[in-house]
Amino acid sequence: MHNQLDKMFENNRKDGKTVVIPFLPASWPESDSTIDIVNAAVKGGASAIEIGWPFSDPMGDGPVNQRAYDTAIQNGCTGEVVIDLASQIRTTHPDLPIIIMGYFNPLLAYGPERWAKDAESAGVNGLICVDLPPQEALEITPILTKNSIHTIFLLAPTSTDDRIELVSEYGSGMIYCVSVVGITGARKTLSGELPTFIERVRTKTDIPLAIGFGISEHSHVVEVNEIADAAVVGSAFIQAIAQADRQTIQTATEGFIATLTSGRES
Repeated sequence: MHNQLDKMFENNRKDGKTVVIPFLPASWPESDSTIDIVNAAVKGGASAIEIGWPFSDPMGDGPVNQRAYDTAIQNGCTGEVVIDLASQIRTTHPDLPIIIMGYFNPLLAYGPERWAKDAESAGVNGLICVDLPPQEALEITPILTKNSIHTIFLLAPTSTDDRIELVSEYGSGMIYCVSVVGITGARKTLSGELPTFIERVRTKTDIPLAIGFGISEHSHVVEVNEIADAAVVGSAFIQAIAQADRQTIQTATEGFIATLTSGRES
């Protein structure tokens, strides 16, 4: 398996560039907002996109993401809608890595085999299932791999060496390293323990490492650039979009991502 996600990390490792991956709940803030926001994010310098599959009980997400998910569900977003949006993104951006982030309950309701086939047809490159640890994903991972979709697992600073080895064995594409113990949400500073945590993971795997939870400004991306391969920005990105009106949402999106990728003011 070698898809757009792998190619992106290979290219960026050659030039030393850190990948910035914005997280966007599907069908938010309006049911027809997703494509315009993704286009603007790519224009601002996003290297990949992480599309949130809305769920009513997102236990790993903070209040900002939870509210966005609630709105997306009210807008009629379903698993099928997420797949359709991914297909539209792939048509416009043939080389853009597309990652879906969600929870196991909606995946189970959709049907893992059906979802994997539909996702591959839509051009999806990876799945992050927040509440599905590797030891419980042994039936799911082969299905995703068969359909050329990476299974992306999460690690936290509290993860044991055994857990890191397990994630390295069964995960692929990238590993999502949570910067703090807790839920999503923008933070002023990154944890001082983050470099030690990432170093522990590095000794166990050569899979690209993405750091998320708390990334909110250019200085954070600079810090991530020194120790990892990608910075995932969620809550701060959603807040920037939420503060814009319908007429300025694309400008706000592009400006915020440009602030992260180049350091210029939005």
